[in-house]
Amino acid sequence: MTAPTRRQKEAVTASPLYIQGDIGLNQPKVSDGKPAVMLVPVEASVDMPPPASSQPAFVQRILGDATRVSSVIPAKSVDLIVTSPPYWQKRDYGHADQLGQEATPAEYVQALIGAMRDWKKVLKNTGSIFLNVGDTYHKRSLVGIPGRIEAAAVDDGWIVRNRIIWAKTSGMPEPAKNRLASRHEYIIHLVLKPNYYYDLHGYSQKYGNGSNPGDIWYVGLERDTGGHLAPFPSEIVERAITLACPYSVCSHCGTPLEREWKRTAELDESRPQARRAMQLALEHGLGPEHIAAIQATGITDAGKAKSYQNGTGRNSEEVQRLAKHAKKVLGGYFREFTFAKRVTTGWKVCTCGQGEMVPSVVLDPFVGTGTTLDVAARLGHSAYGIDLNPAE
Repeated sequence: MTAPTRRQKEAVTASPLYIQGDIGLNQPKVSDGKPAVMLVPVEASVDMPPPASSQPAFVQRILGDATRVSSVIPAKSVDLIVTSPPYWQKRDYGHADQLGQEATPAEYVQALIGAMRDWKKVLKNTGSIFLNVGDTYHKRSLVGIPGRIEAAAVDDGWIVRNRIIWAKTSGMPEPAKNRLASRHEYIIHLVLKPNYYYDLHGYSQKYGNGSNPGDIWYVGLERDTGGHLAPFPSEIVERAITLACPYSVCSHCGTPLEREWKRTAELDESRPQARRAMQLALEHGLGPEHIAAIQATGITDAGKAKSYQNGTGRNSEEVQRLAKHAKKVLGGYFREFTFAKRVTTGWKVCTCGQGEMVPSVVLDPFVGTGTTLDVAARLGHSAYGIDLNPAE
C-alpha cells in the first residue's frame, strides 16, 4: 500500500465519489513514516424515494366560508393549511361575509382567530398552518397586523414556530417619498402540538445545501393572467408543503409517512472550505471511522449518534480518541464533516394494520385563484379549497 499521488489527492478533493478505506490510528506505516492510504471508489449516496400511495389524490373546490370549514370537511382530516387571508383594509371583495374590511385592526385579528379556531377542528394534531399575512399603513403608521396575529394566536392555544420573512425579489413601485418601499411580507408557521410533522431534511435538500436554510424566503411575485390583484406565489405553497406535509398518511389512524436517514461523509464540493477539509483528511490519513467519530461527537464531545455511544449515554473512549485526533489535524475544518450530506435510507410507515397509505390533505380556506390546489395536485397531495366567491 502506497501514499496517494498528487493526481489521487486531486481526485479526492474534487469529487465526493472517493473515500479512504481500511485506515486508522493503528494502520501500517510506509517507509517515509506516513500512514498508508487506500482510495476506494464508492457509489454516490442517493435518496430513496417514498413509496407510492394506494389511492389517487383528489382536488375539491368548495364555495363556502373560511370561518365554517368544519361544516364541509371531515374532522381531523387535514395535514396542512396553507393560505393567504385578505389583508386588513386592502381590498373589498364585495361579499357580506368577507374578512378584511373590519373597522379596526383588533376586530380583524379577532375575526381571523375565530376562523382559525374552526380550522382546529379539521387540522390533525400533527398538522401545521402556514399563514401569509402583510401589514397595513393606517394614519401614516404600520399597525402591526402580523405581531397582533401571533400574540392572539398564542393566547388562543396555538404554538408559533416561525415567523418567516418572504423577501420579494421584485415589487410594484410605491409613491411614498418619506419611507422605503415595502418588499417583504410574513409567513407565520403555527402548530397545535409539539410533535408536529416536519421534514427539514427534504426541505434542505431542495432549498439548501443539506443544512438548515433559514427563515428568509427569497421569492418573486408571479404574473396572474386572471387579473387577481393579490396573486399567491406557487413557490411559497411548494415550500410549505415540502416542509410540513407528509407524502402520505394512514387511512385509518392518520399517522404520516416519515423519512429515515443517515449521515454520509460526502461534502459540498462547491464550497472551498469543504474541499480543504477533504484535502486535509486525505493528507493525514483519516478514514471512515474518524469521520463517523466526528459526527458522533459533533461540535462538542456530547454526541447523539447512538450507534457510536456506549450504554452510559456518553461516547466511548475509542470514539472520543478518534474524534480528538481528527479534530486536531483538521483544525476548524472538522466542522465541515459535522454538516455532511444526509441521505434517505427508507420510510417509516404506520404499523396499526387497519388502513393503507393514502395521499395527505392540504387545505386553503381562502383559495382565491386556486394556486394552492394546483401546487398540491402537482406534488401528489389531495386538496380542499374554500372561497366565498366562485373560481375566477
